[in-house]
Amino acid sequence: MFNQATFTAVMASLAITMAQTSTEQYPSAAEIAAAQASVKPYSPVSKVHGKAFSRFVDIWLENTDYTTAALDPHLSALAKQGILLENYFAVTHPSEPNYCASAGGDTFGMDNDNFNQIPANVSTIADLFDTKKVAWGEYQEDIPYPGYQGFRYPESGANDYVRKHNPLILFDSVTNDPTRLRQIKNFTTFYQDLEHHTLPQYMFITPNMTNDAHDTNVTFAGTWTHNFLTPLLENEYFMEDTLILLTFDESGNYTKPNRVYSFLLGGAIPKHLKGTSDSTFYTHYSVIASLSANFGLPSLGRWDCGANLLSLVAEETNYINYDVDYTDLNLNVTYPGPESANVYSKYTDVWPIPLTSGSCSAGHGILDIVKRTYRGKEATYNYTSPIPYDAKSGNNVGLKYSRKLHNGRIEHYETV
Repeated sequence: MFNQATFTAVMASLAITMAQTSTEQYPSAAEIAAAQASVKPYSPVSKVHGKAFSRFVDIWLENTDYTTAALDPHLSALAKQGILLENYFAVTHPSEPNYCASAGGDTFGMDNDNFNQIPANVSTIADLFDTKKVAWGEYQEDIPYPGYQGFRYPESGANDYVRKHNPLILFDSVTNDPTRLRQIKNFTTFYQDLEHHTLPQYMFITPNMTNDAHDTNVTFAGTWTHNFLTPLLENEYFMEDTLILLTFDESGNYTKPNRVYSFLLGGAIPKHLKGTSDSTFYTHYSVIASLSANFGLPSLGRWDCGANLLSLVAEETNYINYDVDYTDLNLNVTYPGPESANVYSKYTDVWPIPLTSGSCSAGHGILDIVKRTYRGKEATYNYTSPIPYDAKSGNNVGLKYSRKLHNGRIEHYETV
């Protein structure tokens, strides 16, 4: 019979064992219970000053067309308190590759919602943040314990937590690290961190499948968003120098350009910009680029490299964003890659090579580990383009983009 000391040692051993990359899609109830008893959330705190904001909150809802979301009274009322982003686009379909893109700057050909894993030699925003010790965390509603890697929870019944909506859990470079795993937490920990003033400077927030509109509709999600955000917008600690992005993973219509309803809120927005709109072309990659430019971080050398910066950040860094011709824009499919299931792209075992040199929109070069890992290899794509494209399929090839200088003169036209 175990005494208390033995039990504690066993639990600690289990915690270490489970804090590794796992391919187990459905852990047993006993395994989950053991992890719940032993794996504790980790809430690092940092105070790195940013140029346009010092905390960024990324909240994603699900599968809704721009025009449909714009009609929701709760969402439109919130947008009027900040900046409406009129031309913000998801990058592909279905859900999971968009979440993947938000953390890794690429979809790697992913065209499915399967149990996907990205190898450890692929870097993420976590690596960018670590260069300056910017504290980060994810808050996933109904995740059973910090760093849970299973396909969903619970295993049956109504959808609550799903792996496909958890960006960083897809990357082995995160799941190989027990400390990083403990930074992927549930909503209970969010409110504890809020109360104890231990929120990170970057957080990705995913509601469960009911609250995010996936299994309901935008009316339900709009009500959840209103109830979630309204008290936070009155919280002085939460709001201080904070920029909040509310967006959707993808449009519900696979034939349109994949524009999604998005807006910015928070204490970092100047008063004169509240209630305004921004027509700049943005994608999910713009968030990575903007975070890098804001905190002085390098680029991943992927599609974040050429992405337009959020205007608040562009103005503070003197960066001139591109104007994009939307005429034939198609962001509904992805290019071939090793994470393809031959749904919207073709499978290949060749991983796309990032840039290892050159200038990116963030202005701070390429992440050192990316340069070392891929030294001497030619980048697969022209990642300095603000428009993701694929020359082999012809997707978005031929689209034009240009810069307009401060004096109004067009600097130059470029074609994807």
